[in-house]
Amino acid sequence: MVSDSILPDIFVETLRSIVGTAHLRTDELSRDAYGVDALQHGRRADIVVLPGVTAEVADVALACNQAGVPLTARGAGTGYTGGAVPVVGGVVLSLERLNRIIEIDTANLLAVVEPNVVTADLQAAVEQHGLFYPPDPASLSQSVIGGNVAECAGGPRAFKYGTTKRYVLGLEAVLPTGQVIRTGGKSVKNVVGYDLTQLLVGSEGTLAIVTQVILRLIPQPPARTTVQARFPSVSRAIEAVGNMVADGVVPAALELIDADCIRATENHHGIEPSGTGAVLLIEVDGMPASLVEEAERVTRACASADGTVTLAVNEEQRERLWSDRRDLSLVLRALAPRKINHDVVVPKGRIPQLFEVIARLKEVHKLAMPSFGHVGDGNIHVNILVDPADAEAMRRAGQAERQLFEEVVALEGSISGEHGIGFSKARFLGLELSSDTIELMRRLKHAFDPNGILNPGKIFPD
Repeated sequence: MVSDSILPDIFVETLRSIVGTAHLRTDELSRDAYGVDALQHGRRADIVVLPGVTAEVADVALACNQAGVPLTARGAGTGYTGGAVPVVGGVVLSLERLNRIIEIDTANLLAVVEPNVVTADLQAAVEQHGLFYPPDPASLSQSVIGGNVAECAGGPRAFKYGTTKRYVLGLEAVLPTGQVIRTGGKSVKNVVGYDLTQLLVGSEGTLAIVTQVILRLIPQPPARTTVQARFPSVSRAIEAVGNMVADGVVPAALELIDADCIRATENHHGIEPSGTGAVLLIEVDGMPASLVEEAERVTRACASADGTVTLAVNEEQRERLWSDRRDLSLVLRALAPRKINHDVVVPKGRIPQLFEVIARLKEVHKLAMPSFGHVGDGNIHVNILVDPADAEAMRRAGQAERQLFEEVVALEGSISGEHGIGFSKARFLGLELSSDTIELMRRLKHAFDPNGILNPGKIFPD
């Protein structure tokens, strides 16, 4: 397999003939830029191509497969595990030109989109028709639908509405051998053959390159209310969550922010430290008549756990509350040269134990580990802040990372709820999956990609 920095001229000319000179990049700046994602680790691409239609994607895949050149598909580059960056050079295929909303079908409650439609843009477009696309990763203003599908993205609304996979009805995808396949379709029910659609959702770009997505939509909730509740500790906030669930409240979003994150946000905005131990951000939606009662039940649940509740009185205040939550990753990134972001998930009832684990690891390894996340579905983002120039701190961070994953699996959880495995977590795959399961996955990979050219070096440990 070709992996050095210079590809044969005849191969480069083949790619040029497919996408055109204007959409082929060999300059060092482009090769570097397309060689990293939000993780900021990867390897320079040998060449970058920007196809404009599915047929060009297929022709590029076929050329790479025949020449044995590694091929990595890329969307917006907002991933945190290196899933869309090359690790052995080769071709990076950027899908940025495939960015059209092809259809919004109000009668059948679905949308047909190309992979590089920005998530927030799709949400805004369907809301103009009174419809709703619920998945909302924190990076929704930058991340794209194709990447959301590749990673099965979630977000704050997953507690009530579920993750991306619940909304994908069908796909058009290019196999690494160049064939174009279509899975699923516009019908809500379809049990013909294996469910290849759901197999491709969350496959991290290792099985096929998605070029079109059919998405299920739902009617837009007519009203919503956002509540912020401040607590003296994480344990009291988690108690409030239990109170809500016991009272039958199903929030549209339920987010937990710990004290370290709160202090970082207060410092970022120049606000006096409040001494708050934890914050819950809760959103309820539905018919206007029911929201008053829902908000009252949320308030009671929080108050019974010593929570102080603030109700967003208008859309501007609501957006400000959510903006602080969505900006947390950027705020934390400014606190240390490296932020190691892990998206572990445990059963909802095990969240108290998870935070006990985090507290213990912080103490034992003398590390800053601010944490926040989707407490409604047990998906907590644990951030290890460290200076890569400090070898001893990096060693402790590595120990904490492995111990976190071991403890999460022991709590019957998973080492990734949203970000995927990519290459950054590949060495930990065996902590969660048996060797037989991993071998079955390898066989599936080989069935789709017999020459191993598509996104090599991802998911599986070497």
